[in-house]
Amino acid sequence: MLNPYAAFVHGREPLAVIAETPAAIDHVLTAIGPTAVDRSPAPGKWSPREIVAHLADTELVFAVRIRHALAEPAHVIQPFDQDDWARPYAAYDAPTAAATFAAVRRWNLALISHLTAADLARPVTHPERGTMTLGTIVETMAGHDGNHLRQLEAIAARGPSA
Repeated sequence: MLNPYAAFVHGREPLAVIAETPAAIDHVLTAIGPTAVDRSPAPGKWSPREIVAHLADTELVFAVRIRHALAEPAHVIQPFDQDDWARPYAAYDAPTAAATFAAVRRWNLALISHLTAADLARPVTHPERGTMTLGTIVETMAGHDGNHLRQLEAIAARGPSA
């Protein structure tokens, strides 16, 4: 199965995209401002704070997936339900979520930037998406970033009263 997040990479090098995301999140949170960070853009949609908490959680998941893919032959990825993971997001503030995301992303980048072509070609299986490679996980990280940055930028574009 194709990577559902590949379209959000826009043909860019995934490593470059994921390296830029922490600063982009900080920039867009500044544009959104502290008074609007908790406002949902629509009923049933996550607020900017919740989006950034989701990015932090997902970065932890990517960290584990990458390391399992490197340590185990033909690793089977454990999927997770993002809505179940979102239940405690009220406990997290946006600056802490952004800092957590940035710290874990730096840790992941240190590892990813030293992977070989053979490492990136290691097969993994996602129960819902089928067989892919470790490189696909990195591409997914970049596309996932792009998807959620697009959402945050749309919220910021509405201005502080949105």
